[in-house]
Amino acid sequence: MTALLELEGIRKAFGRVVVADDLSFSLASGETLGIVGPNGAGKTSMLNLITGSLAPDAGRILLDGVDLAGLRAHDRARRGVARTYQIPRPFSGLTVFENVLLAASYAGRGPHDTTVTTTASVQALERTELLPRANQLADALPLLDRKRLELARALGARPTLLLLDEIAGGLTESEVGELVATIRALKADGLTIVWVEHIVEALVSAVDRLIAMDVGRKLAEGEPRAVLARPEVQAVYLGQEAIE
Repeated sequence: MTALLELEGIRKAFGRVVVADDLSFSLASGETLGIVGPNGAGKTSMLNLITGSLAPDAGRILLDGVDLAGLRAHDRARRGVARTYQIPRPFSGLTVFENVLLAASYAGRGPHDTTVTTTASVQALERTELLPRANQLADALPLLDRKRLELARALGARPTLLLLDEIAGGLTESEVGELVATIRALKADGLTIVWVEHIVEALVSAVDRLIAMDVGRKLAEGEPRAVLARPEVQAVYLGQEAIE
């Protein structure tokens, strides 16, 4: 399979704090990759490096074979990179539909005429089960629907690469199940996804491959449950004493 995303020897530090330490991996088109690690492992920083919110100190990031160096976040968005954030922050005074339409109009891969952006917005709302709430103000949504709206805004941009940052955080078990079902449907449609998440069982049920990180380094990579069973991964989560 052709690699859609490639990270090659990425390093990023803020003084003595290293958030990416020779980080390398590739992601095939249509693959879903899960990322786990404790707080401070560098997971969100990695997403910020891919989107262009941060610039690496060393290494390369390639999208469909093109080096993204020097491209700003909005340029990368228009090349097909879209993401969600841990805490949804919709435009509260706009409707659900208007929130998605903004993303489709200004962040999406072209063209940006009214017909294309309206169709993309409706499709994004359908895929996230928000179409019945299209005319509701965003600030009136419960948490699950705010998470869905965050996802719908990313989908409205018509991405080839979707980055999810702890989208299941704060939800009940049943709500997590509903969100996982949506993500699995997106995966089945062939969308390429990188999903950072603390709710490990949600990841294992949806991803093809798992990477465990700690202090900016890749600890392990491979089949999800095999990665979680690795002693070095368990030591990071449970402490070395707990596994001896």
